[in-house]
Amino acid sequence: MPDPRPSHQGGTALPPMQRPLRWLWLSVAIIVLDLATKYAASAWLEYARPVEVLPFFNLTLLHNYGAAFSFLADHPGWQRWFFATIAVGASVGLTIWLTRLKRDETLLACSLAAIIGGALGNLYDRLVHGYVVDFLSFHVAGWYYPAFNVADIGITLGAIGLIWESLFGEKRRRARQRS
Repeated sequence: MPDPRPSHQGGTALPPMQRPLRWLWLSVAIIVLDLATKYAASAWLEYARPVEVLPFFNLTLLHNYGAAFSFLADHPGWQRWFFATIAVGASVGLTIWLTRLKRDETLLACSLAAIIGGALGNLYDRLVHGYVVDFLSFHVAGWYYPAFNVADIGITLGAIGLIWESLFGEKRRRARQRS
């Protein structure tokens, strides 16, 4: 039964999502795929030696001691624990957010779960290896995008979903409430 209380937009509030933590299956899938592909890359690729797959795409095993784009990679090691703490805090915060979603916030749930999975996939690397394993390398005309991994894809797609939801989600929900 819908919640009859007024929402802050003037309509009726939507009921909470039933079993929002079920979306964590997506987090687990991203973690498993991430760790499996990192294991395969580490086993089959020689460090820093590109293997051309397509004219614009290589598999190149690299170790990132920093964060995105090797941010803080040249520091003596404190960043490992700094980024691990951020990953744990973000995952806890996003999981709490996930539990508070409304029934129609499916894209938001998927986005949060993708970010959680990516954060925990890279967290595993930081805690076990002291660095993150990257191996997907795109390039064009001599310019190379920083190498990345499946966890980074999860984080990026999740962030895109959050941006999309922030731009268009409320408008969609209002239109749905009117109909």
